[in-house]
Amino acid sequence: MPKVTEEYIVNKKKMITDAAYELCLQKTVSTVTMQDIIDKTGFSQGGIYRFYKDIDEIFADMIRQMRERVSIKGKIDEILEQKDSLPPQEITNRLFEMLAEFMDSELMGIEKIDFELSVLAMNMPNRIEKIMGSLPEIGNMEYLTMRTMESFKEQVDRGRIQPRVSSEELLAFISSAYGGIQMTCIVNNCYQHERNPLTALYQPKIQLKTLAQAVNYLIGAKTCTDGEIKS
Repeated sequence: MPKVTEEYIVNKKKMITDAAYELCLQKTVSTVTMQDIIDKTGFSQGGIYRFYKDIDEIFADMIRQMRERVSIKGKIDEILEQKDSLPPQEITNRLFEMLAEFMDSELMGIEKIDFELSVLAMNMPNRIEKIMGSLPEIGNMEYLTMRTMESFKEQVDRGRIQPRVSSEELLAFISSAYGGIQMTCIVNNCYQHERNPLTALYQPKIQLKTLAQAVNYLIGAKTCTDGEIKS
C-alpha cells in the first residue's frame, strides 16, 4: 500500500472543507449534514470519517481556513496606526468604510455563514462551543473590538476625545449595532423573497456610514452644517 503523505491528507481535508463552505452558501449552516458533504465530495462515508469525526470538526476546520483566507486584521492595524496623524473622527470613518467594503464583498459568503453561526449559537450553544472552542486565534470582529477598545482608552487618556459614554458602553453599542446591520443586510439581500420598500437602504455602505456618524457623535465629534465631521 502506498504511503499516505501529509500533502495528500491536507488536500483531501481541503476538498471536504471546500465542499462544506459551498454547501453553507447554498443552505443554512444548521441544515448542512454529513450526508450532504458525502454527496458533494463523492467520498465514501468511511473516506470522510477517516479525516473528521463529525460535521462540527469539519465546520471548525472550515472556519479556520476562512479566517486565514479573509482577514482584515492588517487593515485594522493600518488604520489605527494613523491615530496621531488623523483626527479621531477620521479614524472612525476609515474603519467603518473598510468594514462596509468587507461586509459588502462577503455578504453572500463569510458574513452569511457568520450570521448563521450566531443563530446556531442561540439554539445549540454546545455545538458552537465545540466548533469555535478549538480555533487558535480570534476572529476579525473580536480583534476589531479589542484594538478599538485600546484605541478609545488611549485617546481619552490623551484628551483627544471626550466621549459621551464609557469606552465599554461605546464598544457594546458598536458591536450590537454592527450585528443588527449585518443581520438586516443579510436577511434583505440573501433570504427576502418579497421586496421591502427600504431594501435600497439596507446596504452595508449606507448603514455603516450612518453608524460611523453615530459613533463620532458619541466620541464627542462635532458636525458642520454641510455634514463634514470636525473635531
